[in-house]
Amino acid sequence: MDSLLEELRQQPKKRILFVCLGNICRSSAAETVMNALVRKAGRENEFINDSAGLISYHQGELADPRMRAHAARRGYDITHRSRPVRTLDFFDFDLIVGMDDRNIDALHEKAPSPETERKIVRMTDFCQLKMADCVPDPYYGGAQGFENVLDLLEDACQGLLQRLTTSL
Repeated sequence: MDSLLEELRQQPKKRILFVCLGNICRSSAAETVMNALVRKAGRENEFINDSAGLISYHQGELADPRMRAHAARRGYDITHRSRPVRTLDFFDFDLIVGMDDRNIDALHEKAPSPETERKIVRMTDFCQLKMADCVPDPYYGGAQGFENVLDLLEDACQGLLQRLTTSL
């Protein structure tokens, strides 16, 4: 993964796709958090961030209202509409970030080539303060689940931004 990140660090524009199951909680929040951190760092011209889901069940829908409400309390406005992962995404994006093992496995199955498969990474691999092996799906849980997801995403997105903008 370090060689991939080093290659991306050298590129003037980094294209990142965040992926979860339905693209209505975790990945849409990750896209929004990353965009906010990129803006705060003054690096808007260096990043293109998007998100998608492994299933198309929620295609065209806004993020889950609970996720939007919890994110809004932290100053984030999630406006992304759900869309499924497409084969072209593997060619259009430099980094494809999955939220859990199930997402990672499904992405590996969808990857059209070994070269594109190399782009798949785990969100929590970029955590700096939190110890977690995945960003858990908060859909069937309570308020604390959404808060935990946002805590993990803020930490991991900050770590990802740092890894892509500072030399090793």
